[in-house]
Amino acid sequence: RILLWMRSPVPFRIPTTCGQQKSLPWIKPSRLENPSSTLGVIGRMALEIGLFRSLFRDTRVELREGPRLAYGEARLLWLGALLFHWSLLFVVLRHLRFFLEPVPAVVNALSSVDSFFQVGAPGLYLTDVVLTGALGYLLLRRLANPQVRYISLFADYFALFLLLGIAVSGILMRYVVRIDTVAAKQLALGLVTFSPVLPEKVGPLFFVHLFLLSVLAAYFPFSKLMHMGGVFLSPTRNLANTSRMRRHINPWNSPVKVHTYEEWEDEFRDKIKAAGLPLEKE
Repeated sequence: RILLWMRSPVPFRIPTTCGQQKSLPWIKPSRLENPSSTLGVIGRMALEIGLFRSLFRDTRVELREGPRLAYGEARLLWLGALLFHWSLLFVVLRHLRFFLEPVPAVVNALSSVDSFFQVGAPGLYLTDVVLTGALGYLLLRRLANPQVRYISLFADYFALFLLLGIAVSGILMRYVVRIDTVAAKQLALGLVTFSPVLPEKVGPLFFVHLFLLSVLAAYFPFSKLMHMGGVFLSPTRNLANTSRMRRHINPWNSPVKVHTYEEWEDEFRDKIKAAGLPLEKE
């Protein structure tokens, strides 16, 4: 799917912008909101991917008494999405210790920082709490908000419940129903090296967790979750706005006979001269 997107032709510049375009030297341009250079695009993409800059400007609309249409900020959605994505990234990086031997020092350091607050034994991972809370908020928003509930599809709920199932089963394995992590790592390393083994002390909950992960991996390429890769290939984000600086010609256009200005001037030369208008060629 990524290769298909990469092969899709984009002959024109179609970036979505919300700032002043670069034009005259004395007009200050918006270098991030309306980038005109590759460096500006890189900065814009970094803020979009790392901080969800466009979602930060999201608004909500409500019909109040009167009737009166009111617009307001929707920063909770931005915060929930940001916490979910970053905590999910931390969880995925932490799980690398099950697939690598020896475990890289970076992964161990990340786990230590994540369990900085020593609450009980084993230590409580902050990302476990944040990830579950953020998923709960995103699900509650779809159920409680009438406008969002109206446009929600089965695929939207399926992805949320699937991610919640993975998160909850993982939390249960760590804090409630303890499993043999050494046996789990043996199984994970066996799957990665295509020499699977079946340990005896893993427990059924681990296989529930593994099944949900397998469903997610199979469902991922065909779902809306592919925006993870698509954001890098979106022409509305990754192109500099140079439409007024450079003419972009579609290379797939069929050759056509055009009526140039010179030909038009030659055709109406007498009338233009009679009207006292200037001519390019005298």
